[in-house]
Amino acid sequence: MSSTDTSDLLPADLTMGTLMLKVGNMAVMTDYYQRALGLQVVAEQDAGVYLGRLGKPLVHLAPGKGLTLPGRGEAGLFHTALLFENQGALAATVASAARFDASLFAGSADHLVSEAFYFTDPEGNGIELYRDRPRDEWNWHGSAVVMDTLALSPQRFLDEHLTEDVLAEQLATAAEIGHVHLQVGDVDSAEDFYVRTLGFEKTAGFHGQALFVSAGGYHHHMAMNVWNSSGAGPRKDTLGLGEVLLHVPGTDDVGVLADRLRVAGVAAHHTGAELRFEDPWRNKLRVAVL
Repeated sequence: MSSTDTSDLLPADLTMGTLMLKVGNMAVMTDYYQRALGLQVVAEQDAGVYLGRLGKPLVHLAPGKGLTLPGRGEAGLFHTALLFENQGALAATVASAARFDASLFAGSADHLVSEAFYFTDPEGNGIELYRDRPRDEWNWHGSAVVMDTLALSPQRFLDEHLTEDVLAEQLATAAEIGHVHLQVGDVDSAEDFYVRTLGFEKTAGFHGQALFVSAGGYHHHMAMNVWNSSGAGPRKDTLGLGEVLLHVPGTDDVGVLADRLRVAGVAAHHTGAELRFEDPWRNKLRVAVL
């Protein structure tokens, strides 16, 4: 693990909060997140809909009236990752997503630390559905976690883990935002901002094309890649990613980060309990007390 001075790091018990998406067709998108992903309406407020599990909001769909879809090569969201507690809970949602529209399935992979299935929502936002392997099964080389992209058969996974019971209990099982993966213009700038300025620890890289970062020894809370977006500049205001929310334990954590951003010359709005700012590609982030 990293030997970085902990005063320069985000708190180890940081968690991911609600992911906001700006959407063009609220009815279609709400239907997808409910029927395909098994999320329930938690609240209708802030000019939109919050959907989640067991009363916990995970995705905020906000109206993006007049906005257009982003281009494939623009900075923004690569995918939002929903984390499930076990293989049965994951299988139930993979099955409901596939039944809703099999053409939105985008692939699957065994990443050694996790098992993941990928989909695309009706407005082109990437979605990962995954479960973590136990942490004592993760391998580390110093501060780098060992991850890979190995074959994972969706049919075999469903055959082994999908039962009538897990389907019946789908809406009664927990889920959370496990991580958020962004498209950025270059990885070096992403590392400078997310690691050296914001205070995440780097946990993995991929040939200068991707960066994985976390707090507290998780495999990654956020990732950035240039697979579609190398050289991309600041984002326009488009449909898609609205805001990434990070939760920290206390107002002191928010204040420490506010000071770090000020010293680094990053513009931010600090209310005391939360902090709003943008990364170099104008992806909006908010850090708030849970």
